[in-house]
Amino acid sequence: MIDHTGFPVSDVDKAKIFYEAALKPLGLKMSFEAKGKVVGFGKDHAEFMVHKGEPRRDHIAFAAQDKEAVNTFHAKAIEAGGTDNGKPGYRKNYSPGHYAAYVRDPEGNNIEAVFRDPTPSE
Repeated sequence: MIDHTGFPVSDVDKAKIFYEAALKPLGLKMSFEAKGKVVGFGKDHAEFMVHKGEPRRDHIAFAAQDKEAVNTFHAKAIEAGGTDNGKPGYRKNYSPGHYAAYVRDPEGNNIEAVFRDPTPSE
């Protein structure tokens, strides 16, 4: 339904480092860059972009292929300068099988990785 999305950040180069590390476990890679102005990530094209601008506190959720990808996303995002905003686990109050982790990026945006587990064990 959505071709691409994104949001503004104050430091595109810092965001690039964070998102390269955080999104790699989800199968997303840098696919576009205009140095210091915009950087895009995706599988085949820039599905998610950050661009130079006045930062806001936004939320975006990226699909993960399994629970391990969610766990790795969380660990790599923290290593790359993110702040824990919800450790990996099931969020039973969201929907059945909603396994997710949340990290605030260096700008304060809430970044989520979610796996919709068809056979949750919890």
